[in-house]
Amino acid sequence: MTPRYRNPQAEADDIAGSGLTARVLEPSPPAVQVGPWFADDPAAVANAPRAGATVVTPTSAGDVRWSELASADETVAAFCQPRWLANHKPLPAVPDNYPVRRDDLHRLAYGVVSNTRKAANGKFGLRWTLGGFGTPFFGDDTQVRVEGSLLVLQHGETVDAEQITTLAAAAKFLGVEATSDQAEHDTVALGNLDRPLTVDKELVAFISDWFGMSTAALEELRCTHGAPDPSRVQLWPGHFDVAIEIGDAESEHITRATYGASPGDAACPEPYLYVGPWGPVDLKDPFWNDTAFTGASLPFAAIEGDSHPCDVALGFYRQAFSRLIGG
Repeated sequence: MTPRYRNPQAEADDIAGSGLTARVLEPSPPAVQVGPWFADDPAAVANAPRAGATVVTPTSAGDVRWSELASADETVAAFCQPRWLANHKPLPAVPDNYPVRRDDLHRLAYGVVSNTRKAANGKFGLRWTLGGFGTPFFGDDTQVRVEGSLLVLQHGETVDAEQITTLAAAAKFLGVEATSDQAEHDTVALGNLDRPLTVDKELVAFISDWFGMSTAALEELRCTHGAPDPSRVQLWPGHFDVAIEIGDAESEHITRATYGASPGDAACPEPYLYVGPWGPVDLKDPFWNDTAFTGASLPFAAIEGDSHPCDVALGFYRQAFSRLIGG
């Protein structure tokens, strides 16, 4: 299928109908040209285009939730489900030969896709997008995204795409170098840039659902009453995980922590949720159960097949939130 022009905000406004202003989980044009984020905040309600607008959101921060519209309209429900706005679905099983295939997608994310945005404004953060992941809009309303087995370049209203084959080919298509400037301690080496990547529709669909579910849960956590200094939800290409930070890092009692969702790594081959406190925790509390880092994790097996995976993820995050911050 040929990729089409995407404007998630406009798509949602259209499906919500007149009288409602929609908020979504994906980046939308126009590009934001000022800092510090150089990116939109798609679920935020404070930037409604007109005073008194009724805002429909995937979180509890707005006037109306997408779930309310979806429960009354099958068309809205069908629109919401793949976009993780409401009407959530169970996560599929982990694909075969997953770690090798996941690592190739990781290489593409940090070695090529993130470099397109970094070259334009110095920022390399990514976001979840429908059917994959990609950059926020940057420059002259440009977005790069992985969609199925394709690498998609949207520039203004023009959309070009190329089959994902190698890192070298992907970099050439996008006009950037394949480099590892965003490498973290858990980043896999780029290796031979001409080696065929084991990236296909099945893998990307699985990763997209994992990141979409996680983004929905983290956006709701972010608007929890009393959440101090929450950052934006972002897909970090070096770690290849979706995460936010919430809490106070300056006081004597450090409450700040990173709340995230990893698609798996060398220490844990399958996806998992995690909370990494910035300060000390009571290790006698069995909640802080991870052995690879000081914090808590929830394995994919605890979420797979559940009909409400966002609720499971949010419940896990809120257990950590209550221990660190209260409420």
